[in-house]
Amino acid sequence: MNKIHVHKYSILLFVCLFCALGFSQNNKQKELETRRQELRREIRKINELRLENKSKEKSQLSLIEDFNYKINVLNNLIKVTNQQANLITREINSNQKKISKLRDELKQLKEDYAAMIVKSYKSKNQQSRIMFLLSSNDFKQAYKRLQYIKQYSDHQKLQGETIKAKTTELQDINTNLLKQKEDKQKLIAENKVTQKSLERERKQHEVLMKSIKRNINLYTSQINKRQREANRIDAEIDKIIKAAIAKSNKKAGKSSSSKTFALTPAGRALAKDFESNRGKLDWPVEKGIVKMRYGTQPHPINRSLTIKSNGVRIATEKKAKARAVFNGEVTAVIKIRNANTVVMVQHGNYFTAYKNLDKVFVKKGDKVKTKQQIGEVFTNPSNGETILSFSIFKESSTQNPASWIYKM
Repeated sequence: MNKIHVHKYSILLFVCLFCALGFSQNNKQKELETRRQELRREIRKINELRLENKSKEKSQLSLIEDFNYKINVLNNLIKVTNQQANLITREINSNQKKISKLRDELKQLKEDYAAMIVKSYKSKNQQSRIMFLLSSNDFKQAYKRLQYIKQYSDHQKLQGETIKAKTTELQDINTNLLKQKEDKQKLIAENKVTQKSLERERKQHEVLMKSIKRNINLYTSQINKRQREANRIDAEIDKIIKAAIAKSNKKAGKSSSSKTFALTPAGRALAKDFESNRGKLDWPVEKGIVKMRYGTQPHPINRSLTIKSNGVRIATEKKAKARAVFNGEVTAVIKIRNANTVVMVQHGNYFTAYKNLDKVFVKKGDKVKTKQQIGEVFTNPSNGETILSFSIFKESSTQNPASWIYKM
């Protein structure tokens, strides 16, 4: 392989490596920017809901939940913004090294090119070239010399093109570098504003926690009462699901003690569709923020207390409508004593439950479509909070809604 081909392959390899690295960093930066914008939208939602409920006197339990939630989102926003700034710093350093390397390469290329031009000028006399060919010992040597003249000319042309390409690349990197420095400054400025907001939230949180700790027994009693109410509703839902499983098995002539559904072909197809949309299901409300996540977790007020959540609690706007997250059939409309209405929708061997509804727009046996309104979420008149509790079940086993709902 001659020198020209080696040079060409070296340039190609450099370009490929440069592009691969660039794409990787660019994708990471896009991913971080998407996450940052999501967090900013979430903060806007929190602030909107706070303004909506400003005239209402919230319970201290609800206020602590609000503070904890916003502090968590602000911390995540700062973390993501720092990651973006750090990535840009690495890109800036990388670009500065590339600029330095390119300048050195260009300097050497120009020096080589200048020497080549001088040499070419001295030997460009047509008579000199003819004499160079005629002085060959045989035809084979003459042919090799002709190839050399052609390769030398090609190499000269390639050097000129390489200089032009590297000069353009250098200009592009310099332009990109200036933009990166501007972007980094913007992120740093935004982070300072976020840090101040976080400090304010933390101070208010500390003041409220001091007040709460003076009467911790009262709040512990309230927390336990709320947990008992949630357990009562979940027990009722569990009873309905188990009854539906037993009914399906009896209808199919199977043992009624089975813990799994005897699905019809249509039911199996619906369950398969539901499963294939894992992580892509629509939200059960148009606008909302998750104030309590799924699973067993310590309570934000009394960390020694463990609370169990079979679903998520979503804060939404007043008069918000609960929507079916997927096609299905209303399997129950549950009116529970001292609690608001629950609607359950079946999707094959999966169920979704929409709790704390004030008005209901569907009845048992209704077929519902994705995003169809099934009821209006209850707004607490004493504190102005509008909370939808939402759960997903596979048979009678609870599922984490965050794994199923799009970007929850």
